[in-house]
Amino acid sequence: MIFYFSGTGNSKWIANQLSKKQQEDLFFIPDAWKNDTWEFSLQEDEKIGFVFPVYSWAPPVIVQEFIRKLSLKGYRQQYLFFVCSCGDDTGLTQQVMEKALAAKGWTCNAGFSVIMPNNYVLFPGFDVDSKELEEKKLAEAVPALERVNRLIAEKEYVFACKEGSFPFLKTRIINPLFVRYQMSPKPFYATDDCIGCKRCEKSCPVGNITMRDRKPAWGNNCTACLACYHVCPQQAVQYGKKTKGKGHYFNPDSAY
Repeated sequence: MIFYFSGTGNSKWIANQLSKKQQEDLFFIPDAWKNDTWEFSLQEDEKIGFVFPVYSWAPPVIVQEFIRKLSLKGYRQQYLFFVCSCGDDTGLTQQVMEKALAAKGWTCNAGFSVIMPNNYVLFPGFDVDSKELEEKKLAEAVPALERVNRLIAEKEYVFACKEGSFPFLKTRIINPLFVRYQMSPKPFYATDDCIGCKRCEKSCPVGNITMRDRKPAWGNNCTACLACYHVCPQQAVQYGKKTKGKGHYFNPDSAY
């Protein structure tokens, strides 16, 4: 069983590739809240995987909350791994995941990061990659994930996460500030360029957007994935003044 979360499609692409190679079923984490599904029965030889993007150098809040609620019936030290997508580095994501899983009595046997195109645009100086760099990252992700798939298939006990510089500062100091101040949906709005196509509504992984008078309205259940911003064909979705002049990215292999 592979549990995954994705906003703009990078982690969805990774999860799909892993599912095919490992022959494991996929479960989209937001569906747990939608269907009140928290308990899963495991087979003796079944692998357990978690796939997610790195948000501000840590697993997304929705992933951490899912793990806290998750019940794995029949857990017998099955091989457990995680794969995270990141634009550059992961900070202490590995340590956060190991601690969250250990709190459930589960052992994390392997963890990997895969470099994918940047999509976070709300921090000062942060923007999407150039088209050239985006294409380079997407091309290099293919052999990188093939290696990850091979190691998982062989049930290797290995961790290969790119922490980057100042990981403690990024994960222990900046991430809590991100969770507290950068996850509010209140600054979202649609400009007059909005054509009412509903792509933002359809792309929201947690169903936080509804159309009112042909324009999107945001609720309070936001994961800060920015899918609504990136998928807009008119670039009409904005987040206060922070997204002005910023670029857009959505994984080309992932449908919303």
